[in-house]
Amino acid sequence: MSDLIVIMFDAEADAAAALATIREVERAGGIHLTDTAVITKDPDGKVRTKNEISSDAESGAVIGAVLGLIVPGIGSIIGAAAGAFLGSKFGDGGVDGGFAKDVATALAPGTSALFLMIDGGDPAGLAGALEPHEGRVYQTSLPPDFEAELNRALR
Repeated sequence: MSDLIVIMFDAEADAAAALATIREVERAGGIHLTDTAVITKDPDGKVRTKNEISSDAESGAVIGAVLGLIVPGIGSIIGAAAGAFLGSKFGDGGVDGGFAKDVATALAPGTSALFLMIDGGDPAGLAGALEPHEGRVYQTSLPPDFEAELNRALR
């Protein structure tokens, strides 16, 4: 089961910058992300969402592509698309679209939010990755002591 962390930032570019730092920790094996999303609201109030493909959909796409190569007539592109669809629908879940919309509504113009779905890893590594960034935890499914640790790292 994945844990959700939503972090709010006071500038549009801050959520994407924090995600880039967290991705370095993920590549080093410190944490495992199952889904991420960055939501920004520009000064005019226009909302943009960048939802990266979850690992379930990625796995489904790879499996589908392989099946497409093995089963004649399907084609690897159709197999990959079907696998990605199945992975995204029947995988671990990912960031809920309705909740993301609620967070986008709560954002002030010129700010951003980062959604992280984490499945395993070292929480201290995540806190360390967030230290260079300023923000605040908006919501999390993690225990209160870990939420407090993340908020300390974000100050």
